[in-house]
Amino acid sequence: MTESTAGAETKATGAGSVLRRRVARVVLLDPDDRVLLMHGHEPDDPDDTWWFTPGGGLEGDETHEQAALRELAEETGITEVDLGPVLWKRYCSFPFDGHRWDQDEWYYLARTRGTETAPRPQALTELETRSVAGLRWWTSAELSAAHETVYPTRLAELLRTLLDEGPPSAPVVLAPEIV
Repeated sequence: MTESTAGAETKATGAGSVLRRRVARVVLLDPDDRVLLMHGHEPDDPDDTWWFTPGGGLEGDETHEQAALRELAEETGITEVDLGPVLWKRYCSFPFDGHRWDQDEWYYLARTRGTETAPRPQALTELETRSVAGLRWWTSAELSAAHETVYPTRLAELLRTLLDEGPPSAPVVLAPEIV
């Protein structure tokens, strides 16, 4: 049996459930070319952490662009942005909160007109409240030197290419990431 909830299609399996989602993510750059990442963790294990871009599942008849802007506002409080092109597309699958999440993700470039020194979530879901520890602006150099888990795993390289060459003429399809 499947049901659609908050942009995810849930399918029960013998080992739990698989949540399939279409996702819009935002590579948000400030005027200093720093990228904003969210610090997440497994809800029941705050020591299992990683960094990721803001974004989430499409709801109803929402477009990817609408979802990107909505999720950015909900997760960071930032609404004054210029949404650019789709940079990358990827499929990922990972365990989280007792489920397997299968996602088709579109990554949009967005730029702020100013730097929010302390972006604050405005409308996190109950699950996000239990699994998001904070937000941080990262320079390309900091991201390249980081010893922490970041998704997508090639984000440092992708960001450096973006800053050096500009957005691609068409979205780049990234290799699938299965965790």
